[in-house]
Amino acid sequence: MARAGRRSALGDIGNLVDGRCYSSSNLKDPDRLPPQDPTKSFIPHDRPITRQYGAILAKTQLVAQNTGKENDGNIRWKAKQSRTSSPEKKETQNRAAYVQIDVSMDEKEEDGSEQSNIMDCATPSIPPPLSEIDEFESCEIEMEEAESPTPRIDESDVGNPLAVVDYIEDIHNHYRATEIMSCLAADYMSKQTDINHRMRAILVDWLIEVHHKFDLRHETLFLAVNLIDRYLSVENVMRKSLQLVGITGMLLACKYEEVYVPALEDFVIISDRAYSREDVLKMERSILNTLQFSLSVPTPFVFMRRFLKAAESETKLEMVAFYLIELCLVEYQMLKFPPSMLSAAAIYAGKSLLKHFPLWNKTLTFHSTYSEEQIQECAKLIEDIHRNAGVGKLTSVYRKYSISKFRCVAKLTDSFLHQL
Repeated sequence: MARAGRRSALGDIGNLVDGRCYSSSNLKDPDRLPPQDPTKSFIPHDRPITRQYGAILAKTQLVAQNTGKENDGNIRWKAKQSRTSSPEKKETQNRAAYVQIDVSMDEKEEDGSEQSNIMDCATPSIPPPLSEIDEFESCEIEMEEAESPTPRIDESDVGNPLAVVDYIEDIHNHYRATEIMSCLAADYMSKQTDINHRMRAILVDWLIEVHHKFDLRHETLFLAVNLIDRYLSVENVMRKSLQLVGITGMLLACKYEEVYVPALEDFVIISDRAYSREDVLKMERSILNTLQFSLSVPTPFVFMRRFLKAAESETKLEMVAFYLIELCLVEYQMLKFPPSMLSAAAIYAGKSLLKHFPLWNKTLTFHSTYSEEQIQECAKLIEDIHRNAGVGKLTSVYRKYSISKFRCVAKLTDSFLHQL
C-alpha cells in the first residue's frame, strides 16, 4: 500500500485555466489575469452558466474569432467597474462596448471564409453589463414561475411516513404506465358462448351487495371486479359457474387487500351452498394460473384517491365520486375507458352534480394528465348512468349510497336532478 506522503496529486477537474489554477479573487484583479492565447477567447466567470448567459458567451467568442480580436475583458470585473465608476466614465465605457463590424464581399473572398449573416450587422463584441443580464434573467425566472402548472398537493403530508411523499409521483407514474394491464377489450363478452353482458351486470350488482354486507375496503371491490373481467376475457365460462367465478374473485381480492379476510365458508354460505369448498379452491387455482398470479394492477380506486386530493375535495364530493364510479362497475360499456379516465370523469361529473365550479383546473389536468375535453365523453356517459341509478332491478349501488353511512348522496344527487 502506498504511503500517504507519496499520494499523487489530482488532475484537471475543470478548474484549470491555461494549465494553471486561478482563484476567484485572482480573476477579479485585472493585473493578475493569466496570459492569453491570441487564438482563444478567455472569458472567466464565477457565476452559473444559465441558458441566456451561455448564449451571450458563445456569441462573444464567435465575434472575437471572426474579427481576430482578443476578448480580454473580465465580465464580472467590468460590470463592477461600471457600477462604481462615474457617470461620464460609464458613458464612455458603454460607447466603447459596442463596435460596428462591416465586412465587404471583397474581404470575404480574400479571406476565403464564409461569414454569417450576424456579422453583417452591428454585433456587440463584449456582452452587456452584468446587471442587465441579471435583470433579464430574473424576469425570465419570474415568467417561468408564473407559468408553472400547479402547486404541490402533498405538502400537508410531508411529515407523514405513510404518505411516502418522496415517492408518490414515481408511484403514480408507474400506475399510469401499467394501467394498460387493467384494460380489457370492450367486446370480450362476445367470445363467451353461454353468458352475456346482462349476466355480468347481475353478478357485479350482487357482489357489490356482498361487499357491503361483509364491510370490506373500497379497493377490494374494484380489484375483485377486475379479476373477474380479466378471467372471463380469457376463459369460456358456463352459466352455472358464473357465480362461482364471482365469489372466488372476491375471495382473492380479500386475501390481497384485507387485513381480516372472511373465511372461505362465508363465501360458500353467501352463495346459498350452491358450491362446495373444493369447488371454490379449484376455481381459485384456475383464476390464479390463468392470470399468471398478476394481482398487482392499478384499478380506478388508486387514481380516484390521487385525483380527489388534487381536487381539494371534501367528504361530500368524495362520496359522490365513489358513488358514480361504483355505478360504472356494473355497466359493461364502461370497460372501454382506462381506470384513470374513469376516475377523472367521475370527479368531473360529481363536481357538476354538486355545482362545484370550476369543474376542471390546471391542478387536475396536471395530475390526471387529462384535459377537460378528453373526459367529456366518459363524463356524459356517467351522468346518463346516474339518471337511471334508482330505476330497474340492479339498484345495489343506489341503495348502498342511500344510507347515512355514505351521507345519503344517492338521494342528494337525485334532488339535484329534479331541480334541472
